[in-house]
Amino acid sequence: MPHAPTYIDIHLLQTVPPANLNRDDQGNPKEAYFGGVRRSRVSSQAWKRATRLHFAGRVPEQDLATRTKRIAGKLTDRIVETSDVDAEAAARLAAALLAPLKISAGKKAGDTAYLFFYGRRQLNAVAALVADQAADLAAKDDTALADHIKTLDVQEAFRTGHPIDVALFGRMVADIPALNVDAATQVAHALSTHATEAEFDYFTAVDDENETEETGAGMIGAIGFNSATLYRYATVGLHQLIDNLSDSEAAIAAVDEFINSFARSAPTGYQNSFAHRTLPSMAAVVVRSDQPVNLVSAFEEPITATSGIAAASARRLAREHTAAVRNWGNTPTFTAVSHTFDTETGTTAKDLEAAFGTAVTFDTLQSRLRTHLTGTHQQDTP
Repeated sequence: MPHAPTYIDIHLLQTVPPANLNRDDQGNPKEAYFGGVRRSRVSSQAWKRATRLHFAGRVPEQDLATRTKRIAGKLTDRIVETSDVDAEAAARLAAALLAPLKISAGKKAGDTAYLFFYGRRQLNAVAALVADQAADLAAKDDTALADHIKTLDVQEAFRTGHPIDVALFGRMVADIPALNVDAATQVAHALSTHATEAEFDYFTAVDDENETEETGAGMIGAIGFNSATLYRYATVGLHQLIDNLSDSEAAIAAVDEFINSFARSAPTGYQNSFAHRTLPSMAAVVVRSDQPVNLVSAFEEPITATSGIAAASARRLAREHTAAVRNWGNTPTFTAVSHTFDTETGTTAKDLEAAFGTAVTFDTLQSRLRTHLTGTHQQDTP
């Protein structure tokens, strides 16, 4: 029975100092025109990867996924670890196991034509299909080996038991539609709430071993950068996530991990040069049953304040959310907000409270969301 649609929207405002988080083909920070002005932009791909890497520090390694063209080599390693055959025989078995998938070959021997996204446990399951008979299979000729492999359901190992990152971000396999996984998460490109201008850091490096009278730098270069208050948005379809994981409790836990990692992560471009890591000044979560709603339209008219840009952005976002609910209906089933704005002075905290409720800590926000999603799913389950 299909699950009722449940969308969890995550809205973040994050101020980043001079940085080059995500560079373009010229090495400069990515940008976009929006509302008639040039904005700082960080691609969704960059922040999704940063989110996945943040998972790695919190989730057991075997419960994560890998995206690589070298799946044959990784499967070979697993077979060597779990059987009594050498690397050469394991490589032959790995090639035979992957052959029925008919994944297009890459330019390099053993590589696939594209990155394949799979769970570590899934690869272990494929290796286990031959582990207890690896030596006997390796002794067969190519035809007999291929005939035996046809009796093993390699596809099933990749169709089930998805790790949370495959379940969240999906998998596209052009050659094998049966292995496709519909993404439960959509991540928008982060945009500055205001106009930005590209700047350049001219730098020099001194040669420490220069013992002559020669003056000047040993190296000269320039790095493009900008600084911005970014609006970041993502949405998770809980119903799709439950389908992908076949487990409602695991799906709610995955939502929790995603929100935490999405909020706390950052792309690492030039991080040693700029030390740009910050935390969001505002995080709002909205649960809806109709459709996801990206509130970037709040900033179609760019913020023009010369100071307090984050606070002005928060007020604009709160008003946009309130207006959208009032105009379009479909009142959210849950809202929560966590922010760092002064609650004693100014109107920012009041506007956020009117839109999203009383501010709480980020941990409390996550806890309340878990409770809400658990209760909602229990009501939805026959």
